Amino acid sequence: MRHALILAGGAGTRLWPYSTAARPKQLVPLLAGRSLLDLAVSRATAVVPAARTWLVAGEQLRAPVTAVEGLQSDHLIIEPSGRDTLAAISLGCAVIAERDPDAVIAVLTADHLIEPLSSFAVTLNSAFALAESRADVLVTFGVVPESAATGLGYLELGAPLEGGAHAVSSFREKPTLAVASAFLKAGPQRYLWNSGMFVWRAATLLRAVDTFVPQSGALLRSMGAAYNSSVWDRLAAEAWPSLARLSIDYGVMEPAATSRDFTVAALPLVARWLDVGSWSAYGEALGADEQGNMVGAARAVLIASRGNVVASSDPDHLVTLVGCEDLVVVHTPAATLVMPAAEAQRVKELHARVAELAPELA
Repeated sequence: MRHALILAGGAGTRLWPYSTAARPKQLVPLLAGRSLLDLAVSRATAVVPAARTWLVAGEQLRAPVTAVEGLQSDHLIIEPSGRDTLAAISLGCAVIAERDPDAVIAVLTADHLIEPLSSFAVTLNSAFALAESRADVLVTFGVVPESAATGLGYLELGAPLEGGAHAVSSFREKPTLAVASAFLKAGPQRYLWNSGMFVWRAATLLRAVDTFVPQSGALLRSMGAAYNSSVWDRLAAEAWPSLARLSIDYGVMEPAATSRDFTVAALPLVARWLDVGSWSAYGEALGADEQGNMVGAARAVLIASRGNVVASSDPDHLVTLVGCEDLVVVHTPAATLVMPAAEAQRVKELHARVAELAPELA
């Protein structure tokens, strides 16, 4: 049967001070009072029944993610600690496979904006059909590039496959501007952005982990079998910390793309896809007014100001700007951030400093 596994981890440090360790960005009501995780669950359950929709998150997020509307409490898979995406995804697939050995699983993100839902559903159903038809395939979603983005990974496409997919010949991580410009010029028939979403048979993914990360495969299978049993606590305490910290791309997808035993396939996602991973991206998600200002505050007055991103988590707080251009202004009851929009990528650096000086606010 078809299942959905939503990844709800991640720190979201580039959206500080909205996003903190206690409430990372996917749990913050960023868009019309809804969180990115709320939207992710809605997307998943539009294609896969809630009874087969799962969520994997860290222990520190157990309480807030349990309250997410549309998620069944017994479908929450808790990682003992963060060990990157290979461990999180493989554990989730192992847990699901114990209950449904024939499971075909869509691994979906909780920090992206994807619309319209109807277009996403079409692509997701196509990916399910491809994974159901072939026991060797690992399907990933590619996004048609809109710019020469240097902060995203790229999929290099090879031979065409059935259902409009293409084989992925290589993964190209965060290129320089010159290389990204060449990728953009080559067109979407050659390069797509890597969305970080996948569809595969649970058995295929676990076999790939056994093949490419054999030191982790047996343990992850054992932990999937032991989940919610008396054996789990011992494995979580003693064995889980020994797992290598690997991303799913580096650990499985990249070696699988050149393996004779697996086929990595990319389907183009024909929908608006936005990685809401920075204040600039958040502004893009909000949309701009006639002056180019992007406002996510209940109360704001802007005079002679253009191209600003303004956000406040306090509905009673008034944010005002006069004569400002291309700034990011973010207010929370605990902290205020002001910076040129061009410096948005430095929030991660700022967050590291905050963690040193005021860890309770990080």
